[in-house]
Amino acid sequence: MLKGIDPYLNADVLRVLRAMGHGDELVIADTNFPADSVARATVTGKLLRMDVDAPRAVRAVLSLMPLDTFVSHAAERMEVVGEPDEIPPVQAEVQAEIDAAEGKPTPMGSVERYTFYDRARAAYAVIQTHERRFYGCFILKKGVIPPED
Repeated sequence: MLKGIDPYLNADVLRVLRAMGHGDELVIADTNFPADSVARATVTGKLLRMDVDAPRAVRAVLSLMPLDTFVSHAAERMEVVGEPDEIPPVQAEVQAEIDAAEGKPTPMGSVERYTFYDRARAAYAVIQTHERRFYGCFILKKGVIPPED
């Protein structure tokens, strides 16, 4: 354990967050997502894990990782099949974590399920959580930390 670092951020996740650059994408996936097979196609090539639910994982990641401010949606959610505008509770909870981390409303975009899988394969890394609620899958695009004044 380290001071000032969320205890749910394990060494593998910390290494990936540090290695990612501006515009790289990170997938936070629920337990039903085909995370291992998808992760093999990512930049890191291996699956990362966090033993928490999706909202808590997003809170931990965003405690260190800035979101991209140069895109329309730096955070995106997997759409509910057949009901793309539906926002399940897990997605509403993650939205609240994003808004809290950013200090302002920062609406997520939405991605159709199979397009989400394709995007996930092209991501920098996939983190699988213990989230059992359906549609607890998200893509976060890393931003920048500006220079000090």
